[in-house]
Amino acid sequence: MVMTDTIADMLTRIRNGFKAKHEFVTVPVSNFKKSILDLLEKEGYIDGYQEIDAKDGNYKLLNIKLKYFGNERNKKSVIQGIEKVSKPGLKKYVKKDEMPRVKDGLGIAIVSTSKGIMTEKQARKYGVGGEIICYVY
Repeated sequence: MVMTDTIADMLTRIRNGFKAKHEFVTVPVSNFKKSILDLLEKEGYIDGYQEIDAKDGNYKLLNIKLKYFGNERNKKSVIQGIEKVSKPGLKKYVKKDEMPRVKDGLGIAIVSTSKGIMTEKQARKYGVGGEIICYVY
């Protein structure tokens, strides 16, 4: 099976991992995914990630540590929602003055700009537009 949208796959694995209350989820490695995970870690949505070898040693994986609050019995996921916006068949681009506000500033939009992957707040600060990758809240 050929996967066309690896970012949507990663976001789905994170969403499903939170629903199943897993401690970790793994996804195949890519630099684009690392950039998104760096932002999620910096913004406090995950506890971090590390690059590991697959069992057969032929490729690498990213082991993502999911973040919860509350005690072990009543733990709630930090991420309430994670939505892919741009899709392979329909990319969503915005200008610098049209950057969206996710949940009135309580969430973030991850944007791919000419200056790299950043949140919509950073894009507004640098005055750049770009492709909206996803919303996280």
